[in-house]
Amino acid sequence: MKVFADKLPEALAKTLPPVVIVAGDEPLQHMEACDAVRQAARSAGIEERDVLPVEANFAWGRLTEAAASLSLFASRRLIELRLNGNSLGQEGAKALKEYADGLKDSEDVLLIAMGKLDFRQQKSAWFQALDKAGLFVPVWPVDASRLGFWLRDRAQRHGLNLELGAARLLAERTEGNLLAADQELQKLALLMPPGARVTPQEIVGGVEDNARYDVFVLVEACLKGERVRVSRIIEGLRGEGVEPPIMLWALTRELRTLLSLHQHMDQGQSFEHACKAQKPMIFDKRRPAYQQALGRLPAKRLHKLLLFAQRLDLAVKGASPLPLHDGLHDLALTLAGGRGLLAELPSSYRIG
Repeated sequence: MKVFADKLPEALAKTLPPVVIVAGDEPLQHMEACDAVRQAARSAGIEERDVLPVEANFAWGRLTEAAASLSLFASRRLIELRLNGNSLGQEGAKALKEYADGLKDSEDVLLIAMGKLDFRQQKSAWFQALDKAGLFVPVWPVDASRLGFWLRDRAQRHGLNLELGAARLLAERTEGNLLAADQELQKLALLMPPGARVTPQEIVGGVEDNARYDVFVLVEACLKGERVRVSRIIEGLRGEGVEPPIMLWALTRELRTLLSLHQHMDQGQSFEHACKAQKPMIFDKRRPAYQQALGRLPAKRLHKLLLFAQRLDLAVKGASPLPLHDGLHDLALTLAGGRGLLAELPSSYRIG
């Protein structure tokens, strides 16, 4: 059964299932979800813990042995299977399916800590069997539109009253890095009295820019038309040393997707059918962003942007004098509905 990370302690308080799968790439929530399972196990009287880190060439028989062995000191154990980014493979999938088949004869609790599970993996036999018997906790990054509210609620855990303006400013400075955001709240809690009201001035004066971005965050902001955020992300990626070809690849891929959506809809298909025709398919959660971008960018404009992206590719290869970083900013900002930096340069450099 699926349970989101913020509801996990409540679910564990009702019953401790034989299996909990914590899957995702966001470190803070992933760590806290695993800690919640450990705490629930201790509260249930489980003191013994076996940790199985899955490294390269991991012997999956160790899981079978751990499940079959009897403890001299306790009737129940917490078995932690830590995948650390490694894939299961056929052997691992088989071992987990066998473990699920033997759950009725075991009183142990299995905690699987792993990276993000895609839609195909969630349809596999091992996942279906374990999910039916226990809890699945997908850990997702907090969306930028919700981050300020998330931080305001989080501040209350540390005894702080975070004004919404301060929460939004902290969100800008720590986006994509919830560990840093929580650390800043902890520092503020040490410096300020309990229940103190945190204003934007405290954030300006005491919080460094710890935001972390990737190209997928960039394209999402472009699709949503978040022009100020797009500029901030472009500069952040540049500061982190993300290579221009990677940014260009991500932006070009979205341009081609938007053009494909236009073409399907021009042939009489509905927006929903056009999304399903994409490879990979555009899922429901992302469709509103694509719909916003289609309403803002006609096919003719997208073709111009794609031609400009081709010129940027030549600049990457040293075959064009186009200013590369300014050009990437121009491409992203125009995709978001803004006016790029190259608008002031000669017409041969402009998108048009």
